[in-house]
Amino acid sequence: ITVKRSSQDTATAAGQEGDGPPKEEPWETALKTTVVNIEAGEFRGHKVSLWDLLHSHYIPEENRKELLELYEAGELTLEQVKTVVSTIVTRAAAAAAAAARAEPAAPENGPRAELVATEAEPTPLHRD
Repeated sequence: ITVKRSSQDTATAAGQEGDGPPKEEPWETALKTTVVNIEAGEFRGHKVSLWDLLHSHYIPEENRKELLELYEAGELTLEQVKTVVSTIVTRAAAAAAAAARAEPAAPENGPRAELVATEAEPTPLHRD
């Protein structure tokens, strides 16, 4: 009987600890349940939680940590976090899109421009 009781107690204690995920902090829940409609990057046309935006590749880790610390400490309101995150994601997505448009053109025009300049330079030297 003692063996049974102790195994039941152990099983019950282990079951209670592993029954569910750890409790979320209220500030974390608020970030996960607040959705934003961002018209940028892969988020275009979708409602995305502030939590997902904060953890997207558009928000550098340093910025994410700072925003989370300030929000958790009560120094930023949910609305302020929403505004900052939306602005960062929109700007970063626009910059990424601009870079993607410019990138394919650069390798084509870059070497040709150098080649043209190289061809053009010797001509005046030959005239002298």
